[in-house]
Amino acid sequence: MELNVYKIDGSQTNEKVTLPSDIFEIEPNQHLIYMAVRTYLSNQRQGTHKTKERSEVRGGGKKPFRQKGTGGARRGTNRSPLMPGGGTIFGPKPHTYKLALPKKAARLARKSALSLKAKENQILVVEDFSFDAPKTKNLSNILKALKLDATKTLVLLGGKNDNVYKSGRNMPKCNVLIGDKAATYELLDNKMIVMQKSAVDSLCKSLS
Repeated sequence: MELNVYKIDGSQTNEKVTLPSDIFEIEPNQHLIYMAVRTYLSNQRQGTHKTKERSEVRGGGKKPFRQKGTGGARRGTNRSPLMPGGGTIFGPKPHTYKLALPKKAARLARKSALSLKAKENQILVVEDFSFDAPKTKNLSNILKALKLDATKTLVLLGGKNDNVYKSGRNMPKCNVLIGDKAATYELLDNKMIVMQKSAVDSLCKSLS
């Protein structure tokens, strides 16, 4: 598959980039995509949820009311889950949500996601760019020139570039990542993928 390379002003250059067919034109494995997205989202959870059970809440030293004659159920402690301020029955406890996916499966899931994006013409290649200082307006102008300012966009860089990364950090519809670090979920969670020309090589290298 060949794609045109665009300038940051939105105009088309005479260059073309060839995307490897074994990465961008495979038959997508839907189940592996599901597994990769599930693993990613599960690993975002902290698992720090906690409620107090009857042995952990404050109080309980004195019998709240007499055993008989009240017409209500008997109570031996105000820490009973059936009383206001009592403990929680079977409440959540801290635990890990960590999941793992084999490297080959994760790689194939990313290839499947990229193939889906390529099939739907949702990949755009631009020339490499950089900023002298972090400035949101600079990145916003580039996306506006590419007519993507209203579209949720993932910008993939060829390497670490703090100025570009920080420029997109404050934009609600823009995510900036290094090309070979993008997870399956991040590739699919954005409508368009804008790749720097150098990011194509680093991405293909990580998936080969």
